[in-house]
Order: sequence, then C-alpha cells, then structure tokens
Amino acid sequence: MTVGTRVAVLGCGAIGSLYAAHLARVPGVEVWAVDPWAEHVGAIARTGLRVTGAADFTAPVRAITDAADLPACDLGIVATKAQHTRAAVGAAAHALGDAAVASVQNGLGNEEVVAEAVPRVIRGSIVTAGAVTEPGTVRYDAPGDSWLGPFEPSPASMAEVRWLADLLTAGGLRTHAVDDARGPQWTKVVFNAATSAIAALTGLSIGQVCTHPELRAQVDALIDEALAVCDAAGITLLRDPRDAVAEAIAEAFGHRPSMLQDVVAHRVTEVDALNGGIAREGARVGVATPRHEAMAALMHGLESSWTGVPTAAHGRG
Repeated sequence: MTVGTRVAVLGCGAIGSLYAAHLARVPGVEVWAVDPWAEHVGAIARTGLRVTGAADFTAPVRAITDAADLPACDLGIVATKAQHTRAAVGAAAHALGDAAVASVQNGLGNEEVVAEAVPRVIRGSIVTAGAVTEPGTVRYDAPGDSWLGPFEPSPASMAEVRWLADLLTAGGLRTHAVDDARGPQWTKVVFNAATSAIAALTGLSIGQVCTHPELRAQVDALIDEALAVCDAAGITLLRDPRDAVAEAIAEAFGHRPSMLQDVVAHRVTEVDALNGGIAREGARVGVATPRHEAMAALMHGLESSWTGVPTAAHGRG
C-alpha cells in the first residue's frame, strides 16, 4: 500500500517537519512539504530534513514555498497555525482534490475550514512536540501517540484513515486509527485551553500557573466548564484533564506554551481555536462558558495592544 504514495504536508514548523521527516523515511512514500520560510525550505531541499533529539536521521523531503508547485497527492497533513489554515489549504486545493487530508493542528474548528476546500477530511490529535532549531533541522523533544479518525461532516473513509495511520506508525510515530477522534482531540484541547491563555496573560510557565493557588483555581474552573460541554456533546475524554495538570507540574514545570511564545513574539495567538472553540461548542449544545469566553476576550485585547486592530478584524480561521 505504501508504494507510490505521495503525501503533502502543509506547514513545516516543528510538527509539520517531524511528520514530514518520519513519513519520508517509509519506503515508497514521497513527501512534499510547503512552507513560506524560504531558508528552512531551501535547507531541506539541498540536504534533506534532519531530525535530532529523540531520533537521529535525515530524510529526503521535497520542500517548496509555493503551493502552486505541489503535484497531485494521495494524502495530506495540515500542520499550520489555526489562523493560517484557510489560506494554506486553499492554495493547495488543486493538489488535494482526490486526497484524504488530516489536520494535526491545535484546537477546534480546523477540520471545518479544511472541509471548505477538500472533500474528505481526517480529524487528528497529537501529543508529539519539538522545535525547529535551525533551517533544515527539527529537534524531536517529546515522543507521543497520534490519533486519527474521520471528520464526521466530510469524512475520509476508515481505509484512508488506517492508511495514513499505518504510514506514520511505520515511520516511527505511533498512530491510532479510531472511529471517533473527538475524545483524543478534546482531551488535549481541554488541558491546553485551561492553562495556555493564563500562561500567556501572566508570562508564567505551565508549572507556575498550575501551582499558583489563585491561578490553579481558575484552571480547575476552566476544566469544569469544558467538561460540561463534553458531557452535553457526548464526548468521552481519554483521561481526566487534572491528571494532565499533575503530569505537567511533575514533568514540564518550565514549559512555555505556544500561546505564550506567540505573545512574546507579538503574534496573533490560537486562542480562538482553544478557548474560543470550547465556547462555540458550548453555544451549540446549550452550555454556558463564561470563563472560556473571558479568556478569549482578554487574549484578543492583549493582541490588539500590538496589532492596533480590533479582534474581529484579525482574520482568524
């Protein structure tokens, strides 16, 4: 099944680079990576994509900056920031019309945007972590499982889901094909939404947020609000989010989440895919989410302090 398989990876930051590199070392798989960072793309095109850290290898990846140069693909992976999804997938739609396309992005709502441009979509959730350390090199920091399942309104077939899961597993990223991927996705979203915005607003690490008495009370309240949404939506989590909090304190105390990194760099954050996504689902199922709405509003206000643009004009999604 792997012979002659062509996979497009949209977004070649840390996650996209890790997925592209692991797929590219599977025999018979040809990987095309699209990213606007010319130096990174150029280094990959010249010498391959180097993985360090938890793995050590270099993989041949066809890296390009312009999606117009992307050939027709069998499978696709979207690994951009949430706010870049529509532009990235739209630019690559000509090559993905007959592909099953998976989102491995943060938060909620990305699959809906992908489905506007391609017919068959896979809902994905990952716990893998890393960082691009220099052009052409990605450090593999935290091995972890991935889960893929059909996106219910515009589903890829289970055969296609298993196809991509098997390729990723063969490349070294253990991936599970499941009938309903909402549970894994929401397990990650609830933890991230309960901690990331607070970290971004305060400048504190995840461990500092979760051990500060007043802030921990807010973390727990945000978790409770999200769990009420899950109950109403019929979503079963893989684990109690408070177990993830305890694990973060013990194993990743100094971790600075991507939302905090975005604030430090004065970039627009993914709060609308995290706290905003929980609030949207809460509205759909009739569960009030005032704390998640407050987190989103505060983050929007902070973003406006450097963009000078009201939040509604940030062009998210």
